[in-house]
Amino acid sequence: MTTKVRGTSPRRGLVETVRSPQTIRTAVVSAGLVVLIAVLAGIHLTQGTSTSGPLDVVKALFGQGDAQTLAVLEGARVPRLLAALLLGVALGVAGAGMQSVARNPLASPDTLAVNAGAHFAVVAISAFGLSLPLVPVGGAAFAGGLAAAVVVLGLAGGGAASPRLVLVGSAMLLALQSVTVLLLLLFEEETSGLFAWGSGSLTVADLRATGQMTPIVVLAVVALIAMGGKLDILALGDDNATVLGLRVRRTRVTAIVLTVALTAAAVTVAGPVGFVGLSAPVITRLLLPIAKHRALLPVSGLIGVVTVLGADVVLRAIMGSADAVRVPTGVVTTIVGAVVMVWLARRGRGSGSRRPAPAGRVGVAGSTRRLVVISVVLVALLAVVPVVGLMLGDRMVLLGDLANWVTGDTGTALTFVLDQRLPRVLAAVLAGAALAVSGCGIQSVSRNPLAEPGLLGITAGAGLGAITLITIVPAVGAWSIAGAAGAGATVVFLLVYGLAWRSGLDSDRLVIIGIAVWSAGMALITLLIVVSDPWNSAKALTWLSGSTYGRTLEQVVPVALALLALTPLLWFKHRELDLHALDEDTPRVLGMRIERSRLVVLAASGILAATAVSAIGVVVFVGLVAPHLARSLVGGRHGRVVPVAAALGALLVSVADTLGRTVIAPAQIPAGLVIAMVGTPYFVLVLWKTRP
Repeated sequence: MTTKVRGTSPRRGLVETVRSPQTIRTAVVSAGLVVLIAVLAGIHLTQGTSTSGPLDVVKALFGQGDAQTLAVLEGARVPRLLAALLLGVALGVAGAGMQSVARNPLASPDTLAVNAGAHFAVVAISAFGLSLPLVPVGGAAFAGGLAAAVVVLGLAGGGAASPRLVLVGSAMLLALQSVTVLLLLLFEEETSGLFAWGSGSLTVADLRATGQMTPIVVLAVVALIAMGGKLDILALGDDNATVLGLRVRRTRVTAIVLTVALTAAAVTVAGPVGFVGLSAPVITRLLLPIAKHRALLPVSGLIGVVTVLGADVVLRAIMGSADAVRVPTGVVTTIVGAVVMVWLARRGRGSGSRRPAPAGRVGVAGSTRRLVVISVVLVALLAVVPVVGLMLGDRMVLLGDLANWVTGDTGTALTFVLDQRLPRVLAAVLAGAALAVSGCGIQSVSRNPLAEPGLLGITAGAGLGAITLITIVPAVGAWSIAGAAGAGATVVFLLVYGLAWRSGLDSDRLVIIGIAVWSAGMALITLLIVVSDPWNSAKALTWLSGSTYGRTLEQVVPVALALLALTPLLWFKHRELDLHALDEDTPRVLGMRIERSRLVVLAASGILAATAVSAIGVVVFVGLVAPHLARSLVGGRHGRVVPVAAALGALLVSVADTLGRTVIAPAQIPAGLVIAMVGTPYFVLVLWKTRP
């Protein structure tokens, strides 16, 4: 071991300890990764749908190939390989840079919503019919990604090292994905083919795009590596870095701009390939625990290449080259990244924070008169809003026509219209109420005001179960779909709960693992859709976006029964919910069997969310927004919050469904997307109020 002193100034006076074994280890790891990449690249070139086999490829590489093999290599396989190399380097280095800036191992282009921002910008350009050269498209992706990163870091409190960063980023990711899906649905023709691209697909990559983005990636990587010394100092903390003479803000801003540029270049080439930026730096730190940034960044890039290339090789080896063409590479990397995220969440220490319960305003907590007034108003709205929902749509129906329909005196055409609308209105009302009650239970026992069924992965699990059954048995009945959704939600709930349990249940760990499982569930749903029905992306997007389109009365029955059975159960447990929301110790002191009670509440909440998904598809934010609104109106006692939240959830989804069916009729916007657009600003407000 040798010691090298760089200077006598505070900054230059840093004593850098150079550990020879670490240098040797870095060299060995780097050499091993280069060899592994070479092997994977060789295998990658032999995989494809043409008849050119491995031997033909080997001959071509040594200058003895036939014309067909050379054409296949030049036209498809080499561009795909080069795109994988570029994506791996860009995302691996970008992830390492973001984790260093945020000093958070969970930071990445995905969890900071940079991928989603860039994806939204590119889809918006296509949706509005703009035909731009590739570099301006990359510029738009950069602007979208940078805006998302600035918002997320701002709401999370700058370079927040807490799990809050992931919560904020995931919420922003949900919002941007919702708006992006809305554009895909509204401009289906203009955005044709972007559904699979939205999960990150090497199939859509071409040599021209890779060539134009390569200089940007090279310059950004070189610049970040050149900043390695500054990033090492930044890792010591803002105060220490300032004392050592580092301009913290300028260093952080420069690093963020460079990492966003890398992410935007990757998205421009092949779409948002998920979680490579998260997993590559984590694996690098496992291999090189004390590596400085001038080693960490390039090695992360190499591991990023191994991840992307390995995912593509394994996918085509398992499914065959012909079937694997339809599957986005990002689906595989997202599942791998979700596993890494769960591992990180379990490995990290609990937040240890005594998070305040999601309480209501003290001033309204004891006001019986206020409760009566609000109850009367809500009951009146619950009577009026569904009626308005029956009247509005692509064809306006008068109140008299509605009265005639009730008595059976309308004509055939009007009867058909109202018969179609009734199940849709009922599905929206009941599913909204179920999601709201579910959110009350989950927020209480997790003591996390940002928790809701969607962020815990329960709705994704329900959607996965339902879509799996629909894919296998297309003509299946409503009860079977509800059962499959319930099974999926139950499995995911048990998985998230079991993974989050480690000598107790930490609320932040529960939500982060839920987000990881949600990501994996959505990736699996995408996989199912592109494999089973790749040409019907509109139908798939409609299901995933939460729509009442095509609902029948039979499909509404499961969620109605769940509400009738489980809402009273949760209401009768309102005192336990109040105690859960206080802290971990008070319920134990009062003799409550806290784990059994928590399990019952979470199970009931999961069933409610599952039946809601079976009725209207995947809808997020209702379980978050409705309980918060209820607490702001009637205080924090769950005896009041649960019924008021149920009414508010029913109204929210019913109004969203009516607006979605009316505003751009005869085209329709899924209710889930309307909710997301309304819920996102509210979520931002909640985040702002709960900032440290």
